Amino acid sequence: MRQAATRDLENVDVAILGVPFDSATSYRSGTRFGPRKIREVSAMLWGSNQALRVAPLEHVRVIDYGDVDVVPVDIHATFERITHDVKTIHAAGATVITLGGDHSITLPLLRAHHARFGKIAVVHFDSHGDMWEYDFEGFRFSHGTTFRRAVQENLLDTDAYLQIGIRGSTSDFDDYARATQLGARIITIRDAMKMGTENIVETIHQTTGKRPVYVSFDIDSVDPAYAPGTGTPEVGGFTSFQALEMVRGLNGLTLVGFDIVEVNPSFDHSDITSLLAANLAFEFLSLLALKKQNRK
Repeated sequence: MRQAATRDLENVDVAILGVPFDSATSYRSGTRFGPRKIREVSAMLWGSNQALRVAPLEHVRVIDYGDVDVVPVDIHATFERITHDVKTIHAAGATVITLGGDHSITLPLLRAHHARFGKIAVVHFDSHGDMWEYDFEGFRFSHGTTFRRAVQENLLDTDAYLQIGIRGSTSDFDDYARATQLGARIITIRDAMKMGTENIVETIHQTTGKRPVYVSFDIDSVDPAYAPGTGTPEVGGFTSFQALEMVRGLNGLTLVGFDIVEVNPSFDHSDITSLLAANLAFEFLSLLALKKQNRK
């Protein structure tokens, strides 16, 4: 959105943070280029959000904090650097909107948010639950294990953890049951389509209540007809409009953080996936602006 690129956090309300890391993918790499492309296409976003009736930049000061200095060959060092940067931003009183990167980066983001807010409600849009229990030759972290590790580390309020849009083939018939046993409330894509976006939004509000809410949006929750640029696409997902409506519907929640992950420009067409990701970030920024406006 052509905002200042700086690490000066004085009087900053929202910091955009890039995490160009994709070493934890299990299929197609390339999401490390996501933050750069999302920033590029965001240049056309400006002014007023007509749907939410707010001009976000009139109410919140936004900066581009730049990218985490990731270590492509060391996921543990990268996780530590992500958590450090987010804690630095939090210490200045700002909210973080993160551009990924693969979905493994959400674990260190949740660690940082837990350090500030305690156990948090999580609204997780995805086609995959990312709650697998598997090791790659002893390595316990990948983009498919993120939320199992978050539950094991006691970062989430499992009474308020929603997975929305889940679909596709699984390793066995117990995949969903294991996630449910760990505390996830699953709204499969079939259930979501029957419910409609308004009922999904109502369910989110009822489940999260007044808890601090972190939103993690995997772009592959959207159908690849609308978002082909992702590493592990699953057919039969949300439309772009449905995705926008659900994020807009989060208005009124105690929103504390947001990430948009798994954007892979290498497989995109005419930048439509990156453009959707930028618009989803714009919607979340608008929600933060409304939150500040209402406090005043």
